[in-house]
Amino acid sequence: QVQLVESGGGLVQAGGSLRLSCAASGRMFNMHRMGWFRQAPGNERQFVGHITWSSGSTNYADSVQGRFTISRDNAKNTVYLQMDSLKFEDTAIYYCAARPYGADWTWGQGTQVTVSS
Repeated sequence: QVQLVESGGGLVQAGGSLRLSCAASGRMFNMHRMGWFRQAPGNERQFVGHITWSSGSTNYADSVQGRFTISRDNAKNTVYLQMDSLKFEDTAIYYCAARPYGADWTWGQGTQVTVSS
């Protein structure tokens, strides 16, 4: 089992930046990918981006491509989501997620990001 704890959410003006962190603990030896998802009120949870743990390769949703950057620190078992040029529509609860090989996504508790227009 992997446990995830997010931090770094908050209130920011449109055009501003925030960085989210996700500290993972537990069984990390077979980690495949870690990622970020978000859920706005009344909407389904949607994919934001993920990073392959071994290679560091990333993939992003079209809506955040070029504005958001995912990185990881393997030594600290931590993944980051750098969010720049934030828009009002980026307002959501952001969830960190981890997917070991052969397993489904495991979720963190979520952190609120609110972008004021």
